[in-house]
Amino acid sequence: MSELIVEDVSFAYEKENIIEDIQIELHDHELVSLLGASGGGKTTLFHVISGLAKPGKGRVLLDGKDITGQPGHVSYMLQKDLLLPYRTIEDNVALPMEIKGMKKKEARKRAGEFFKEFGLEGTQKKYPRQLSGGMRQRAALLRTYMFSKNVALLDEPFSALDTLTKHDMHEWYLKVMDKIKMSTLFITHDIEEAILLSDRIYLLTGKPGRITEEIVIREPKPRRKDFNLTREFLEYKKRILAKL
Repeated sequence: MSELIVEDVSFAYEKENIIEDIQIELHDHELVSLLGASGGGKTTLFHVISGLAKPGKGRVLLDGKDITGQPGHVSYMLQKDLLLPYRTIEDNVALPMEIKGMKKKEARKRAGEFFKEFGLEGTQKKYPRQLSGGMRQRAALLRTYMFSKNVALLDEPFSALDTLTKHDMHEWYLKVMDKIKMSTLFITHDIEEAILLSDRIYLLTGKPGRITEEIVIREPKPRRKDFNLTREFLEYKKRILAKL
């Protein structure tokens, strides 16, 4: 089990407040989205949570332990897959374990145990240029998982994909996340994506960015295929649009 708590976090850059008094929680096996306009401080907040930046105020707790300013406790995946073009897919996925000191042969073996579960069977010896955009994102997500199996921060991981591929990736990610029991904090600008994927949505608005609303999506998961055509879906969307 894992629980992430961001407690009254503020961060300023060159004396300008970017985010202020942020209070959010991510519970075991949840997918929680941060939704807001560009420049609202979402990526800055991820930098704080991942330990890449230290807040001016507040702290980050993981399972009750203070991890503020300490990288290496949660995994962080950026919008681009950032797979290394000169490494095979299995060596890209094994990289986090090599960085932590594991020998390459053992790291490959450990990573190889998850290729089938992530729908990557048969890609081990291929290079990133040989895979489609969706398959590269799967490999990047597996690499993220190998870094930390408890909590993942995903910064718009599906935004570069076409609509049909994105829809398939949504369904796939929810299934995989349920199997591996990983908790996810997810940045998106896409209101429909947030409603379809999330257990809860935090709206981060204003300058400096503040949490102005928490919305619980009560539709059970996996969501039915026509959920985005229902009255309930449109009500969630209207509520969010009114706040952004």
